[in-house]
Amino acid sequence: MDCRVEKNQKSCNCSYTYCDKKGICCECLRYHLSQGEFPACFFPEDIEKTYDRSIEKFIEVYQERGRWW
Repeated sequence: MDCRVEKNQKSCNCSYTYCDKKGICCECLRYHLSQGEFPACFFPEDIEKTYDRSIEKFIEVYQERGRWW
């Protein structure tokens, strides 16, 4: 299976412009999980911009908003 980097980059909401994993979802997910966090695409834009991508923050946002985003 080929990675669709260009297509992935178009829908990636990561605001860290210098990320070398942008558009390479498998590497991005692997990296963030190893850090005990989730990637940007797991968060709504207003939360993603805070760079708090902790699993705890994900749970907090999900419980507050009652939905994925």
